[in-house]
Amino acid sequence: MVANETYPRLTRVPARSFFLLGVRGVGKSTWARSQIPDAPHIDLLDEGLYQDYLADPSLFAADLQPVAPGGWVVVDEIQRLPNLLNEVHRHIESRGLNFALLGSSARKLKAAGVNLLAGRALHKTMHPLTPKELGDDFDLDAALATGTIPLVLAAEEPRAVLESYVRLYLREEIRAEGLVRNLPGFARFLPIAALYHGETVNISGIARDCGVARTTVQGYLEILEDTLLTVRLPAFTPRLRSRERRHPKLYWVDPGLVRAVKKLRGPVAPEERGALLEGWVLHLLRAHGEENELFDELHYWAPHPPNRTEVDFLLRRNSELAAIEVKSRPRYHTGMLQGLRAISELPGVVRRVLVYGGKRCFKTQDGIDVWSVAKLQSALAENTLWP
Repeated sequence: MVANETYPRLTRVPARSFFLLGVRGVGKSTWARSQIPDAPHIDLLDEGLYQDYLADPSLFAADLQPVAPGGWVVVDEIQRLPNLLNEVHRHIESRGLNFALLGSSARKLKAAGVNLLAGRALHKTMHPLTPKELGDDFDLDAALATGTIPLVLAAEEPRAVLESYVRLYLREEIRAEGLVRNLPGFARFLPIAALYHGETVNISGIARDCGVARTTVQGYLEILEDTLLTVRLPAFTPRLRSRERRHPKLYWVDPGLVRAVKKLRGPVAPEERGALLEGWVLHLLRAHGEENELFDELHYWAPHPPNRTEVDFLLRRNSELAAIEVKSRPRYHTGMLQGLRAISELPGVVRRVLVYGGKRCFKTQDGIDVWSVAKLQSALAENTLWP
């Protein structure tokens, strides 16, 4: 896979102010410079500028004065000085300015009360690169091994960059921002959290393995989500089935990060591939879902009592449901359909899809679509997932 800063991104510029969040190195700044080239770019990673605004926030307002009414302003790493949102709010209201507010963490923004901009700024996410964005440079095996964060793809040695990425995360996002008091405990927590990629969250088990309290683990999981490294996928709970399992599943946003945190090198082992492919499919659903309004809600499905008839992803759009099961094995067999057959009784299911590691695509006699990974990619890129 070859990195190229000119890859067209799925993210589009909205008509009004917006937050654009995403992990470090995902390409937010590059995208903003290419898509809003004439806007002034205020980079809060510039330590001198950061210190100036920290000492005197009115300097930020002074720097906005040359911008014509209705013009655009890009503010990078907004989470470093969330109090600037007061001035952002004022200039949206008084002068009609539009702001692209880029950030790699939502934690301080939440604490500062981003609700000040409720209804005035959209919330968007930039994800690691997708096959549609990479085009001919996409390779699934490479994506599962080292991920598709642009910063990593641009490196001559992606594995080394991934490992330094994790150290940078601990140093800059966690220690420098004072997000945890016990940095060694958080460092022990990270590889254990990586073991839960694609699994239901067991807070007690993680706490026992880390040697910290359950409440501490809950806080650590929130930090991972707020710094955009992970997402927790909730279980689908129909109104009339209150006994459905409610524990969420934990997914890291990029397979390369999972492997780096676990300190795994080389080709993906067969025992890794299932969870990594499942997480990769979730990444595609989330990346295409936002820009194409692919779904209203995204869950996984597991009936009560808990058994093996789960379905990895259940998408809801209005009153319709689409179920997707992911299997990494290249050879199809009917046992892969167990969960999709069980979910057929759920009202509203209009499509059931098995995504597997083989290349043949067909429909079973009971209406289940069996797709290759490439077929799923094209269905998402062309917005034809729904029947």
